[in-house]
Amino acid sequence: MTITRELHIGGKDVPAASGRTTEDVNPYTGLPYARVAAAGVEDVARAVEAASAAFESWAAVSPFARRTILLGAADLLEDRAGQVAELMAHEVGGTHPWAHFNVGLAANMLREAAAAVTAPRGEVLSAQEEGTLGLAVREPLGVVAAFAPWNAPVILGVRAVAAPLAAGNTVVLKASEDAPLACGLLVADVLREAGLPDGVLNVLTNDRADAAAIAEALIADPRVRAVNFTGSTRVGRVIGEHAARHLKPAVLELGGKNSIVVLDDADVDHAVDAAAFGVFMNAGQICMSGDRILVHDSLLAEFTRKFAAKVASLPAGDPADPRTVVGPLIGADAAGRVAALVRDAVAKGATVLTGGGEPEGAVHPATVLTGVTADMELYHAEAFGPVCVVTGFATDDEAVALANDTENGLTCGIITENGTHGLRVARRIHTGIVHIGDQSVGDEPQAPFGGAKASGYGRFGGRWGLEAFSNTRWVTVATRHAHYPF
Repeated sequence: MTITRELHIGGKDVPAASGRTTEDVNPYTGLPYARVAAAGVEDVARAVEAASAAFESWAAVSPFARRTILLGAADLLEDRAGQVAELMAHEVGGTHPWAHFNVGLAANMLREAAAAVTAPRGEVLSAQEEGTLGLAVREPLGVVAAFAPWNAPVILGVRAVAAPLAAGNTVVLKASEDAPLACGLLVADVLREAGLPDGVLNVLTNDRADAAAIAEALIADPRVRAVNFTGSTRVGRVIGEHAARHLKPAVLELGGKNSIVVLDDADVDHAVDAAAFGVFMNAGQICMSGDRILVHDSLLAEFTRKFAAKVASLPAGDPADPRTVVGPLIGADAAGRVAALVRDAVAKGATVLTGGGEPEGAVHPATVLTGVTADMELYHAEAFGPVCVVTGFATDDEAVALANDTENGLTCGIITENGTHGLRVARRIHTGIVHIGDQSVGDEPQAPFGGAKASGYGRFGGRWGLEAFSNTRWVTVATRHAHYPF
């Protein structure tokens, strides 16, 4: 039976003002999985009004009460791990390990946000005036517009709201059209059950055709005071432009063209296992996925042989099968886009070591190529699928140049058995994140997460997330009467 859900506004489930709905499609079967309300611009105003009305009282809630709600939501989310795995398999083609990882990390993000609620926020300042106490205090901004994507839906849905709520803001969350349940309504459900007051979190679901208008209306509303967005660089540029036009701060976590660098002192078997995970987890649909495997020439032949064999053995297909490693992409169109990147590269001289060919529906074969050059679209484009390129290098300088030859700068993995060697290389690669002795995919709730260059700006996670969604205010307290010149 098809699931039916409405918008979540002011603590209530309500239909879109127009009465319209839209389908949420299972990417593996191509059949409708759910039907959700299709919000319009008028619903944006309703959601912002609810968030604005709830702001003053939520900001005044005691830190300990706020912390209790976030901790309760974390426990409730973990209790639903089995349901979430089923939901993610149907809604986004997520495999069981990926779904359970989503639940675990998202729950810990809520716990980290809860801990931050009662952490010290502010400083005592030196004051010029004698007898004056100077303070720098952190205060909530107001209503935050949040945009959550589909690829790690529970992680990124929670991340979109946890720090803003912890800081005392209220939120209007626009869920991805491809995962309105997992990245939006599920998050609202667990927080509501944990005791979040009405109106503090509001969720909009929408038809894809209305996405641009809804985003623009949400950011333009004068009651919205900050924006956070996770998604592609292409859409992130538009979101950033809207936010800048209205003088609103934004945190943007955008696309990546990430490298996994295998240095000459690496353990080849470990490098093979690490790269396979870093490239093919969630069928390569992670912003941190390794598109490029850069391998020192002395290890290239052994690594390439072992890596291609491992990739060829990865089980692919039905995400509901617990043995599946490479599940479907988010839809047949996405699989077709990846196949086109591979075709273009092969037509221009690249070699397919394993995989390639045409997808079956939304399932694209796990693919490894060599000989990809700058005239091929895959050299520059984020694959966002189960595809990677293996390239050799002779020196550290060459590896650094290759890793930096992209407009993006999200993350990098450096496989090495020598930490100081890895650190020397890492310091020269222009990314917001780097993992030495590991591959490119990694996320922890207490760490500053974000990119450089066209991978965005601002940071989620830990105290950096709280700072992103609060304002620093200067407060002085005069302990005696000042003297004035007139």
